[in-house]
Amino acid sequence: MALNIQNISKKYVMGIEEVHALKDVSLKIDNNEYVAIMGPSGSGKSTMMNILGCLDIPTTGTYHLEDEDVSEMDDDQLADVRNRKIGFVFQTFNLIPRADVFHNVELPLIYGNIVPQKRKVMTDEAIEKVGLTDRAHHKPNELSGGQRQRVAIARALVNNPAIIFADEPTGNLDSVTGREIMGILDGLHRAGNTIILVTHEKEIAEHAHRIIWLRDGLIESDTVTQRAAATMEIVNN
Repeated sequence: MALNIQNISKKYVMGIEEVHALKDVSLKIDNNEYVAIMGPSGSGKSTMMNILGCLDIPTTGTYHLEDEDVSEMDDDQLADVRNRKIGFVFQTFNLIPRADVFHNVELPLIYGNIVPQKRKVMTDEAIEKVGLTDRAHHKPNELSGGQRQRVAIARALVNNPAIIFADEPTGNLDSVTGREIMGILDGLHRAGNTIILVTHEKEIAEHAHRIIWLRDGLIESDTVTQRAAATMEIVNN
């Protein structure tokens, strides 16, 4: 089991108003699943992403990430879990402008106190996986939008994380480049990674094998996609 949340709620207090972003939600995602989380603005999908990605903790409920209960960890403990088990790909890339591709990808390994020689091997491997070996010493402003997102994916991969979270990974890209990026994520899933997408785009969500639709802080539906059904049919035949 990659992750298991039980009866998760999240409440924010804004002045005299209480906002219930998630309401008693339970969800299980297995290893090597490919899941998309969708929903309208205010549905709770960003809050869900933050909790699943160990960027925030629930107000109530429990969350087990693999074999660890992360529900009540402090900030330092959450940061340690994120660095060991989670890779993030963001819409805005979140790259350091003055650092080259190699250093941007290497950063999680520095935070993880990996020795320099091993860091170089792991960083080179991650950059090669996204096809940017010849751009390793270029800075972000010397790259196209698609290449920057590839750097972000390499950075997410470099720790060999249990789960890769992709938050609107094609939101700042044109349609052709977006398809290329989704092709990379599809390939990572085939290689064994657990992928969780947060998106508002139906065509992006359809790359996943399972779509979870949130509305008003609740799971409204949890369905298998046509792609998953086709894959199961091939396997069964």
